[in-house]
Amino acid sequence: MVLVKALLLENIHPDAVAILEAKGFEVKTYAGSLSSDELVAALAGVSLLGIRSNTKVTGDIIKRLDDSLLAIGCFCIGTNQVDVAAVAERGIAVFNAPYSNTRSVVELAMAEIVVLARHLTDRNQQMHEGIWVKSATGSHEVRAHTLGIVGYGNIGSQLSVLAESYGMRVIYYDIADKLALGNARRCNTLDELLEQADVVSLHIDGRAANAGLFGEKALAKMKQRSFLLNLSRGHIVDLEALAQHLKSGHLAGAAIDVFPTEPKTAGDPFIHELQGIPNVILTPHVGGSTQEAQVDIGHYVATKFTEYVAGGSTLMSVNLPNVGAPERNGHRILHIHRNIPGVLAKLNALLAGYDANIAFQSLATSGEIGYVMTDVAEARRGLTEELRAMPETIRVRVIR
Repeated sequence: MVLVKALLLENIHPDAVAILEAKGFEVKTYAGSLSSDELVAALAGVSLLGIRSNTKVTGDIIKRLDDSLLAIGCFCIGTNQVDVAAVAERGIAVFNAPYSNTRSVVELAMAEIVVLARHLTDRNQQMHEGIWVKSATGSHEVRAHTLGIVGYGNIGSQLSVLAESYGMRVIYYDIADKLALGNARRCNTLDELLEQADVVSLHIDGRAANAGLFGEKALAKMKQRSFLLNLSRGHIVDLEALAQHLKSGHLAGAAIDVFPTEPKTAGDPFIHELQGIPNVILTPHVGGSTQEAQVDIGHYVATKFTEYVAGGSTLMSVNLPNVGAPERNGHRILHIHRNIPGVLAKLNALLAGYDANIAFQSLATSGEIGYVMTDVAEARRGLTEELRAMPETIRVRVIR
């Protein structure tokens, strides 16, 4: 049996390591992320790569790898740190944990709304400096104020429910048609939301179109003395423009958890223009970093790894067609190919030519990629080589 090697970066929870080692995998871990050259060198002979948000897996990196890598697991919500199209072209599956840290992010967002409304970070700093300032000036309840949520997905919609329990009025904007929860009301445009919201909380994905969405133009349209929270992606907000709106007094505070460029390792220095501005909460990308969330994420993605290696299951993969893996009946042939008409017919003709009797078969396609899972009892030697030689083939794997 071939030894399966896994490389886990960025302090992935030890439970993930335990799950993989229990399956007989060899696991190597790093506390931080790696540079492009370091990552290419470290991945030689490695089948599974586990990362969080700081490691970038670009198309250039993928081109430089050998054929060992089977899957990449993003132990977080997003996958924009991976060039999923380039990875699919090499027949490498990508998995993530889209729901595991939702509650953690929502609780932090709600806590930050209260902290900003009460200027608690400023009061805390004054007390540590030995200054007693007992005053209600600028301090408000969040009840009856309006929260504007930009992006009404899993996190945004849960925040909507929690904010309503605090007595807040909730409005939201999303480019997709999302059903409102509770008494939340949808805005037809982003400008409509910005005109009304006392607090704007961003919960949108990292697609390129969202880069700079909250630049000078959007920030200028926010209500006087309102707050901005960004716990989504670092490149969405122009932080230099945000700093100017805070210093001018137009905005009364901000909470920023993500940054366009972040240190690679815990303990590395961090210098930013937002430092030192009153009523600004800066956190080191910890929105989903609770013990509960990290345990759930570690279990979820590590299990996806083991299911893919052992049975070929791509359920919940973000870049390959989703095919479940029933109990294996004989040898299992996994064929990732370009989605061109007639591939299945050619595949089955080859199987027949090699006296391979099909016990089970499942096909799924998505975009430009197709995935066929086939169980056969026996087959004459040479079948795998013939399958790899098909012009439509991206990758072939056989589980015995």
